[in-house]
Formats: sequence, structure tokens, C-alpha cells
Amino acid sequence: MQKVTGINTFAAMQKKPISVCAALLAALAIGCTSNTQPVAKTTVTKDTIPVAAEQIASATPASPAFDSAEYHRLHQYLANGDSSGRWPVKAPMPKAGAVLPFNRVVAYYGNLYSNRMGALGKWPKREMIPKLLAEVKKWNEADSVIKAIPALHYICVTAQGAAGKDGKWRYRMPLHQIDTMLNWAKEINALVFIDVQLGLSTLQNEIPLLEKYLSLPNVHLGIDPEFAMNAKGGKRPGSVIGSMDAADINYVSNYLADLVKKNNIPPKMLVVHRFTQGMVTNYKNVKLQPEVQIVMDMDGWGGPAKKKDTYKGWITNQPVQFTGFKLFYVNDVEKSGQKQMMSPAEVLKLTPAPIYIQYQ
Repeated sequence: MQKVTGINTFAAMQKKPISVCAALLAALAIGCTSNTQPVAKTTVTKDTIPVAAEQIASATPASPAFDSAEYHRLHQYLANGDSSGRWPVKAPMPKAGAVLPFNRVVAYYGNLYSNRMGALGKWPKREMIPKLLAEVKKWNEADSVIKAIPALHYICVTAQGAAGKDGKWRYRMPLHQIDTMLNWAKEINALVFIDVQLGLSTLQNEIPLLEKYLSLPNVHLGIDPEFAMNAKGGKRPGSVIGSMDAADINYVSNYLADLVKKNNIPPKMLVVHRFTQGMVTNYKNVKLQPEVQIVMDMDGWGGPAKKKDTYKGWITNQPVQFTGFKLFYVNDVEKSGQKQMMSPAEVLKLTPAPIYIQYQ
């Protein structure tokens, strides 16, 4: 394997085409080293001026009364005729206001400092928002049973190619970037996800710092085992694929459940990225509870056959609760020799049908 150094090394460290685009880290402009890419410029207008998070709490309208019969019907619908007995997963009935399975979340993922980390930062806001809404429209056309709704999925803690002053190999984005996401989401009544890549930090050190945002009714969370390196002997992010255990997921789930109870808000969604067996260990021990809805998101890129196989191996065959599927504008097409990404109709044929869709 070619020896490479610095923040632009992550793409070269990948061994399998199904790997999540670890090259997203190659594009993140932090610091002033010669390896970094230029910071994507964002025009500051009245639409992008951050406001206090507390002012956005009303962005999500009040939810209707919980319909348990519809909940069970949609759960069975998502199982897509599964005959293995794995789907739908038996879980506690969620609290009122639960997003899933009443809605399909269609999210743009990325970071505003880079146009290579994902769709969220690939285009300026004036182009990105219409593109996202166009994708939502496609999903609503493909499935008239479950309504598709938009979301902005922002990587607020990014793994790094350098250790940093504290040796944690991660960088915390400025909080005003999350405020910007909240402003943009409010304009289109979208949900917001904030995503954490640990490096050598811990969930216990990172998640509580985001409490004021996670206490809002329209903000949810993503965690990325690929860059969680403590379980890999503290190796550099990108040198090997990281891992989280069910105990890690349960810590986050319990933390979110406590916030839901304390703030009397609807259940939180917790997205866990996965594309290998080792990224999540002891999946059977993941705790399910009424205040949190866990989505195991198939995070790998490649051609349709490879993506389907990965989904079957580590999502379908190792059920947790709900499922997600990532689509890559670049890696699923140009880097995989394909003419286009998988269509909504193709993705909906998977068993179970994903309820969370992410575009990178």
C-alpha cells in the first residue's frame, strides 16, 4: 500500500470501493498546511447570519396524536415481504411525535467548509436547497405511502489527518455553522442532523457539548464508527476502518433519551453509519427505547451490486431497528463506472426498504 501522509491521505488509505468516501476528509480545509484544499466560500446574506439555537426551537410544527395502528402498518410495509422473521424489528412503541416510520427522511450530508465532503457543501445554498427538494420530490413520486421530508445532515466533528494540540485527531466545527444549518432548515421546514467523527476522542467527551442543539425538537444525531479509533489501538483515522460497540451506541441512546424526557420533546433519531462487519460489534445488545429511533445506515459506495450486497450483509442480516442507505453523487457513478446512481425505485426494492436516505 502506498505510504501517504497528512489530511489528504484518506482516499489513498481505502482498500475497498464500497468504503464510505473517506476522501471527504481530504477536502476539509483546516489549518494552513500545503496539503489542505481551499475553503469553500459562502456568501454572507441575511439568510446565512447565525441566530441563537434557542430561537429555532419552533422550526418543527407540533406532531399529531400518535397512531399505533398506522405505526404497525408502515412497519410491515417497510419489511417489504421479508420472510426471515427479522423484519419488522420488535421494539417498544415510540413516544408521540416520532418521525419514523411515518416519514422517509431524505438528507443532504456534508460540511460547509468543503465542496468534496458531501452534497451539503458541494453547491452554494441557492443551488443546494433546490437540488435537495428535487430529490425529495423524486422519493415522493416513487413511494406514495410514506411521505419524504428534507433534512440537512452536518458533520460538526470531523476526523483529521493530524493529531492536533490535544492528540485527539478530530476537529470541532464552529457552533455558528450549526446555527446556519438551523436557519436554512427553517426556511424549508427540514430536519437537522449533526454528525460526529471521533478520531481518538470519545462519545462521552463530544456528545454533551452538543446538548443545546440536541435539546431542540428538530435536531437529531449521527455517529460514525469508521473514524472511531480507540477500538483500533489508537491508530490514525483513515489508516484502518474504526469501530464502535453496542455499548457505545447505548451510551448515546441513553443520553438522547434523557434529553427527550427532560425537555418533553419528540423522540430523537440516531443514525449509525456502517459498511463493514467490524464497524459495529455486538449489534444484538443495542438497546431500543421509546425516546430514540435508531437507524443503521449503509454507508458504502460502489456499483449497485456491491451496495446491495453490503446492505444485505450488515444491515438486513443484522437488524437493529430502522435502516438507511447512502447515495454518492461522485463515487457511485464516476469512481464506480456507472452511468447514474441507484434510483429511488431500485432502493425501495431492498429488504427492508430504507426509511432514511442520505446523499453525499
